[in-house]
Amino acid sequence: MAVAFEYRVGDILELSCPFTDARVIELTAEDVFVEWPWWAVDPASDGVRWNGVVAVAAGPDTPGWEREVFRIQPAAAELTAEAGCRIGIPPTVVHVVAVRHFDPPRVTGWLPRPRREVVYLRAGQSFDPELDDQGAVFDPEDDIPRRVELRFRPYAFLEIGDEVADAGGRAWRFGGPWTWQPFDGAEPGRPTWPLLLLTRDGDSDDAAAVDVTEATLSGSHDEELARWRELAQLTPEPTDG
Repeated sequence: MAVAFEYRVGDILELSCPFTDARVIELTAEDVFVEWPWWAVDPASDGVRWNGVVAVAAGPDTPGWEREVFRIQPAAAELTAEAGCRIGIPPTVVHVVAVRHFDPPRVTGWLPRPRREVVYLRAGQSFDPELDDQGAVFDPEDDIPRRVELRFRPYAFLEIGDEVADAGGRAWRFGGPWTWQPFDGAEPGRPTWPLLLLTRDGDSDDAAAVDVTEATLSGSHDEELARWRELAQLTPEPTDG
C-alpha cells in the first residue's frame, strides 16, 4: 500500500506490488497489452477514453523497459493473445524527481482520477533537466496494491520552507535537499553544519530546533548527499530536480 506521508524530491523509495492475474489482449515486438486488473473505466471523462488496457514493455531490449517497474510473468516470448498472465512489481528502488498535484483531479479516462503524481527514476538513473520526458509516474491513491517503503530521505529532519542558520552565520531557506536559498542574496552554495532552525511554518519551534541541531552536530551537507548518491546508485552529484 502507499505510505501515508507527503512525498518529496530526493526521496529514495522501494516499490513492490504482488503479482496479480491478468489477461493478454495483444502482443507486439515492443509491448504486451494487458487487461489492467485494478482501475475502472471513468464513464464521466470528457474527451478522454480508456479501453481498460495498459501496455507494458515486453523485455530488456524494448523501449520503456528501463523506465517501467511493472513486469509480466511469464516472459513475453512465452505468451500469446488471450493468454493468462500475472503482472506486478518486483522490489525496485527508485528516487523521486518531482511531485505534481492536481486540483481538480486530472481526467485520465480511468478511476480513480489522480490528485497527485510522483515522478521517479529507477536507481542508477540520473535526472537530466534538459529532457522534457524522463522517468515514470505513479499515483499513490490509484487503488493498485503497491507497497512503498521510504528507504532514505535526505535532510529528513527539515521540512520544506524551514529557515535555518548555518555554522558560519549564513541564513537559508530549505527548498529541498539540493534547493537552498540564501537570504543574503549571494551565490547559492551549501550550508555548513551544524544548523540552527530559525522558523518552521513562520514560527519558532524549540523542540524541532533541538532535533535539527542534534542531527547536524556531526556530518556535513556533502556527507548527507553522498549517502543519497550511494543509495540512489549514482556517482555524480545530483542536479536540481
